[in-house]
Amino acid sequence: MRLVGANDLQARSAYQPTIHHQGDRWIAYIGHHGGTDDIPAPLNPLTGKAEPNGTSIVDVSDPAQPRYLHHIPGQEGKYEGGGAQMVRVCDGKALPKGDRNAVYMLRTFGSEAHEIWNVADPANPVLVTRIGGLKDTHKSWWECDTGIAFLVSGAPDWRTRRMTQVYDLSDPAHPVKIRDFGLPGQEPGSTGAVPTELHGPISTGAEGNRVYFGYGTNKGGFLQIVDREKLINGPKEPTPDNLRLPEISRMAMSAFNGAHTTFPMKQMPIAEFARDKDGKTRDIVMIVDEAILNECSEPRQMVWFTDVTVENRPMMISSFTVPEASGSFCERGGRFGSHSSNESMAPVYYKKMAFIAFFNAGVRALDIRDPYHPTEVGYFIPSITAATDKRCVTIDGKDRCKVAIQTNNVETDERGYIYIVDRANTGLHILELTGAARAVAGLP
Repeated sequence: MRLVGANDLQARSAYQPTIHHQGDRWIAYIGHHGGTDDIPAPLNPLTGKAEPNGTSIVDVSDPAQPRYLHHIPGQEGKYEGGGAQMVRVCDGKALPKGDRNAVYMLRTFGSEAHEIWNVADPANPVLVTRIGGLKDTHKSWWECDTGIAFLVSGAPDWRTRRMTQVYDLSDPAHPVKIRDFGLPGQEPGSTGAVPTELHGPISTGAEGNRVYFGYGTNKGGFLQIVDREKLINGPKEPTPDNLRLPEISRMAMSAFNGAHTTFPMKQMPIAEFARDKDGKTRDIVMIVDEAILNECSEPRQMVWFTDVTVENRPMMISSFTVPEASGSFCERGGRFGSHSSNESMAPVYYKKMAFIAFFNAGVRALDIRDPYHPTEVGYFIPSITAATDKRCVTIDGKDRCKVAIQTNNVETDERGYIYIVDRANTGLHILELTGAARAVAGLP
C-alpha cells in the first residue's frame, strides 16, 4: 500500500469516515470523538475559534491534495463523552421524499441526539432536523434508496445504554419513528440481567431483507440476524415476544470477544467449491471486534468470518489477526488489535478485499475471495506526528505513556482509494494499492 495524500483534520481524534461522490467532486465526511484533557476544544484555523470536536468535511477529489472545507462542532465533552462520531450520507435524489437538490448527512451529536444536515454545499452545511432526548448514540445505518434508518440510540426508558430506533428518514425534514428494538430484557419494565448492548447494524435493504446486528464490543458479543420486513412492519410494542419475532438466529461469540462490525457478503462464489453439487456460493458475514485496552491488556480482538448460508445455524469458518511479533505491537503503546472494516459495498472491492483498522498496526489489506482462508496482501502504518497523542497504562500506581499510531477506522471509494483515520489525532491518510494487491482487486 502506498500513501497518496494526507490531512491533519485539525488534530482531532477521528472515528468514522464516509466518502461521497458529489457531482464532480469526492467529499470525505469524518466523525470525531470528543476532545482530550489537554485540548478539550482544538482550534479551527478556518474560523480562528476553539471548537468541540464534531464533523470534518474534506474535499478529496484530488487525493494527493485533500482540502479541508468545514468543521461542524459537536457536543462538548472529552473522549467518548462528546464529539459526533458517526456519519452517513444520502443524496436527496435517491431518497423517496428528499429534496432532489439536497445532499443529506446523518450524524450523531455526542450522546444526546442524531442530526441531519444538508451538505449540498459542503463548505456551508445547514441543519435540517434533530432527533434528541437520548442518553447515548453510536454507529447507525441509513438506506438511501428507502430512507429507512436503524439508529443506534439510548432511549431514556430502556435498560441498556444502546439499542435500535428504527426511523423513516425518506423525508429528512420530517422524521417518522417506526419502532424501538432491542433484546428481550433490555426493554422498559423488564427485570433480571440486562443483555449485552448493541454496537451497530448493517442492512441489506428491502431486496436482501436482512439486518445484521453486532452486540458487545470487546467481550460477550454475538451476531444477530434479523428479518428486515418483520422488524419494520411487525408489531411495535416492545414486549419480549415482539422483540423476538424478527430474529432469525443469533450466534454467540466467546466471552473474550465482541462484535463491532458485522459486514454481510451474500452469494460469494467459492472457487474451491466450484465442482461441488451444492454450496458453490456461500453467504458470509465478516465480524470485526474492537480492542479497548492499551498494550495488550485484554484478550486479542480480531476478525472472524462466519458462514450464514444456513441462517439458523451460523458457524465460524476462519479468522485473521496481525502477528504481534511482526512489529512488537504490544510494546509500541496504545491499542493493538482490530477495530473496524471498510463498509462500502462498491464493486471495486466488495467480496474481493477487506481493509481492517488495527490500531497501532495500521490498516491491513486482506484477500477475502476465499473467506475460509483470508490472506493479508498489504498494510500501511502511518508515521506519528507532533499532534499524535500519548496512550497510557498504569503500572504500580503510576502512568506509563507512549506515543503510537491508533488507526481507528477505514473506508474506501469507488475509485479504489483507501481512507484511514487516527484515534490519536494524527489525521487522515489516503492510500492506494500497489503490486500484487492491485491484481487481487482487478485494478490495472
